Amino acid sequence: MTERKPPGVPFESWVDKQIRDAQGRGEFDRLPGAGAPLPAEIESAYDELWWVRRKMVREGLAVLPPTLALRKEAEDALAAAYAAPSERIARKIIEDVNVRIKDMMFKPPPGPPLGKKPYDVEEVVREWRQRRSTAEGNPPGPAV
Repeated sequence: MTERKPPGVPFESWVDKQIRDAQGRGEFDRLPGAGAPLPAEIESAYDELWWVRRKMVREGLAVLPPTLALRKEAEDALAAAYAAPSERIARKIIEDVNVRIKDMMFKPPPGPPLGKKPYDVEEVVREWRQRRSTAEGNPPGPAV
């Protein structure tokens, strides 16, 4: 059992003496993690959800606010539309993501603003045709 702090001795001095005595007895030798750097989350400011963040890292999970997730989805949809095998599929991809963008514009969830407007379907299709013809080495032609 730890002895009590004697009256009149400053608390800091008494604690320092206790630590020095324990070090002298070797009580801190071979502790797990001895000599290893502290994890980054310990070095940062206290976060009461530290255990949730650690579990998410361990599980490989990521969570974005709905607006940021939709921005990412819209960028992925545009790339998928440009890579689509047909104009019909490219249109469908862009029309579907436009519906989600419009819904979020009119019913914004809490969090950061969406900052994205619906894509111009005809412009995306024009770009799809141009990319397709450039890849095939042909001038742009009628819709497929």
